[in-house]
Amino acid sequence: MTDLLSSSPSLLLTLTGLFSLLVGSFLNVVIHRLPVMMERQWQSEARAWLQSRDTGMDEDEASRQPYNLVVPRSACPACGHRITALENIPLISYLFLKGKCAQCGTRISIQYPLVEAATALLSMAVVWYFGFTWTAAAALLLTWALIALTVIDLRTTLLPDMITLPLLWLGLVLNLDGMFTDTTSSLLGAVFGYLSLWLIYHAFRLLTGKEGMGYGDFKLFAALGAWLGWQMLPLIILLSSLVGAIVGIALIALLGRDRDLPIPFGPYLAAAGWIALIWGDTIVQTYLRFLG
Repeated sequence: MTDLLSSSPSLLLTLTGLFSLLVGSFLNVVIHRLPVMMERQWQSEARAWLQSRDTGMDEDEASRQPYNLVVPRSACPACGHRITALENIPLISYLFLKGKCAQCGTRISIQYPLVEAATALLSMAVVWYFGFTWTAAAALLLTWALIALTVIDLRTTLLPDMITLPLLWLGLVLNLDGMFTDTTSSLLGAVFGYLSLWLIYHAFRLLTGKEGMGYGDFKLFAALGAWLGWQMLPLIILLSSLVGAIVGIALIALLGRDRDLPIPFGPYLAAAGWIALIWGDTIVQTYLRFLG
């Protein structure tokens, strides 16, 4: 089977796409449930602290129910209808149900098929570039994590430590054998990635009295530095800042968005990091040749 996949790119890409649709379906669960799990954990910790001070605050019924990435079963938020296996087939079920709940007809968010399709397409691009290798497997993990972080940040302006920190450590471990870059570049990438945005954050806060970004952005940038090396950090920050500025100006000018409302920076870092993963070396070499 290994020889067949190695010698048949079309079969490899097809299987990758099909498997990644299932991964995308799971990522939708992560995107929806992880912020809720974090909020419940914060509430539990706050409740424990208040109870330690004899406030008499009791735990509510909802917080006692198990809630994680496995249980309870997915259900319609409007009517509580339990999603069956046939209603949970990536892309196909959404099209078959015409984007509505089978029980009450409430419209299902377009996020679900978009995440599934994006996961499949980006995963196929990764395998097409890296081939049937362990490097491709690692790059797929990074891709899937970046997709989850992107949508979570867009929805909640949060970049969960439960994703960014393991991603950082995994990048350092994988590069002990030089999978994407050498060990020194990986370590310096993690350090410079975190410190650079940390310094920008505090300089901006001192000058304006406002917080320009969150600590989750520092950790994500550090994780990308750990995976790709410090050499890719300038490219990532340049691409993410450029796209972020264009999108921000467009939202204010075309849609009348309040300029004081925060715009998540994580999605732009994630997109730039993925571009650097696939085309980073080519972009940098082309730029250097242009300068020469």
